[in-house]
Amino acid sequence: MHVPFLDLKAQYQTIRSEVGPAISQVLTDAAFAGGPYVEKFESEFAAFTGTAHAVGVSSGTSALWLALLGLGVGPGDEVITVPNTFMATAEAISMAGARPVFVDVEAETCTMSPEQLRGAITPRTAAIIPVHLFGQTADMGPILEIAREHDLPVIEDAAQAHGAAYRGRPAGSLGRAGCFSFYPGKNLGAYGEAGAVVTNDADLAGRLRMLRDHGQSRKYHHRLIGWNGRMDGIQGAVLSVKLKRLEGWNEARRAHARSYGELLRDLDGLVAPREAAGRRHIYHVYAVRVGGRDWLMKRLAQADVHCAIHYPVPVHLQEAYAFLGLGRGSYPVAERCADEFLSLPMFPELSDEQVDFVCAELKQALAESPQVPCAAVASGALVH
Repeated sequence: MHVPFLDLKAQYQTIRSEVGPAISQVLTDAAFAGGPYVEKFESEFAAFTGTAHAVGVSSGTSALWLALLGLGVGPGDEVITVPNTFMATAEAISMAGARPVFVDVEAETCTMSPEQLRGAITPRTAAIIPVHLFGQTADMGPILEIAREHDLPVIEDAAQAHGAAYRGRPAGSLGRAGCFSFYPGKNLGAYGEAGAVVTNDADLAGRLRMLRDHGQSRKYHHRLIGWNGRMDGIQGAVLSVKLKRLEGWNEARRAHARSYGELLRDLDGLVAPREAAGRRHIYHVYAVRVGGRDWLMKRLAQADVHCAIHYPVPVHLQEAYAFLGLGRGSYPVAERCADEFLSLPMFPELSDEQVDFVCAELKQALAESPQVPCAAVASGALVH
């Protein structure tokens, strides 16, 4: 049985009757850069996230970068984040002229450790960026408390958390700003590149709208030094169509996650992801932790089960950040995650038969695999 890691074509087939006319209307109206279809989506997405403002931009990376600029972060500043994230989180900090400062993550959720955060704050700290990894929020209560104590803005990297929640509050609505990516593979994905910043801060929203449009307060009047970071009209129209389906798609992912969890329960040498108390996980990625990950991934591919790795090299060990002088051992939990994560197929259109087949093949592969222990289990950091 063929099981892809992701199947965007399957999703398109379910909405093609709506997407085609939506795109056609944008073409008819020639509303290509910004415009009414972007504005419509911004209003809808603000309502979805429970925020007052959503500012559509060109990508999730742009969302992070412009949020930092909008909050005045720049050269000489430090921004605290985590090393087990996509490169864009750190890139945005660097492109704003600031220096990324990493803290390790909690073993259970692999999201920012509030304890480690508290010890990393210095007089140069200008902002905190917790990453809502794989569809589950960081532990925002203590993170926000620490931020308030030091009068620091929190920017949520919610690029993988469309519809996730913390204690009933939507991801993106908890900090000063929430940054989303609509890269095609996301739970809410565009048909190209797009992103958004959500916020309850009207002044920040106004600055972001200028920054994404060359700093213009009105045409040819440039109040700020900005950039071309606009969302295009076609993406706005597509995202409006897809947003109506997002809750159903998220529930399908959660159902698949429950099935995976049941089928993989008590399997020696494997740790399945868990939904932390008080959080709603929307399983953008379903990443198990195993020893001998690379061998298992190849073995599953031979059975036509296709997996991925998120992410094989933590940011502090990337060549691009070698200048920080952070070697292996700097953030041991994040490094174990990088060594052990194996992302199983996860998309709403997965069938029950495909989930069963993935689990059966994974169990067989584990039985055949070289005896490489899962460090998270062997160390007692997690139980399986």
